[in-house]
Amino acid sequence: MTQTESTRGDAVPHFDIVGTYNRLLQEDADITMPVAAIEALVELLAQSQASTVAETLTLLNESTEHLKASIPNPISLSAGTDLFQRYLISTLQRPGSSDPGGDFRNIKAHLLSNGKVFVSRAKASREKIAEVGKLFVRDEETILTNGGSRVVGALLMRAAEASAGSVRFKVIYVLPSTTTAATEGDAIVSLLREKGVPVAVISESAVAYSLRKVTMVIVGAEGVVENGGIISRLGTYQMAMLAKAVKPRKPFFVVAESHKFVRLFPLGQFDLPIEQKVIDFKTAGTEGKKELEKVEAAVDFTPPELISALITENGVLTPSAVSEELIKIWY
Repeated sequence: MTQTESTRGDAVPHFDIVGTYNRLLQEDADITMPVAAIEALVELLAQSQASTVAETLTLLNESTEHLKASIPNPISLSAGTDLFQRYLISTLQRPGSSDPGGDFRNIKAHLLSNGKVFVSRAKASREKIAEVGKLFVRDEETILTNGGSRVVGALLMRAAEASAGSVRFKVIYVLPSTTTAATEGDAIVSLLREKGVPVAVISESAVAYSLRKVTMVIVGAEGVVENGGIISRLGTYQMAMLAKAVKPRKPFFVVAESHKFVRLFPLGQFDLPIEQKVIDFKTAGTEGKKELEKVEAAVDFTPPELISALITENGVLTPSAVSEELIKIWY
């Protein structure tokens, strides 16, 4: 047993942070990875037997690192959990917060209460973004989107509801060939069509062909990095490049919750802090399609110069304003 495992076990006997995280994802199809991770940490905090602030913060940090190590791509999860820990530390730094009544039980209750507030705000952010973003969807727009972004789906659904039964925009939805992403996209396509939104489904290889019919691109993100670029589902980068290359240039908007703002500064595709085998050279084997399935969770990096604006629950930001927003969030 490692020292980390021992610390977690002493503070919270039998608590399985990874199992709790997976259970939360299974119970709520609309929950995002970072919010599920934060809720798992709140459950951990509620069951913790730690007796000091230092022990509690150490427990949260060690459990977060254990959770990150359990999944192949922890970028969006990391953004949420790191921000959550920073939020709890900041609450303790407020005057009187670190010693409410001199009793650690009161301090723990204070942390737990603030943790639940953080989760509540994170969950509400999607609806706030949808309310702001619907104003970008005007009559006669044809919107190109991809992946299975829940916040993009919420925005388009809100725009359809605002049409008062007379939807006047269309959606071109890029569905990938990989199973998981296609299933996520299928659900959003069905919901939009039920709302009366005309949706055309295309493959990834038809993006360039379709762009002349498009008036704007709206995508989600797994992470928004310090320079204003985004980390998102593989294929987003090429959509952004094509949107810029076509004439006239198509606006490229990103919708993302602030708990996905992450302290990373990649300069290109191969600077991401995860291992991906998108390009995997082999000299044997004929099962090409199965090899493609192995990269269905892959992501790419879209640089800030390809992004028109980011729509968040705190308003609309230019890519250059992201670093300032990160300072506000973290400090």
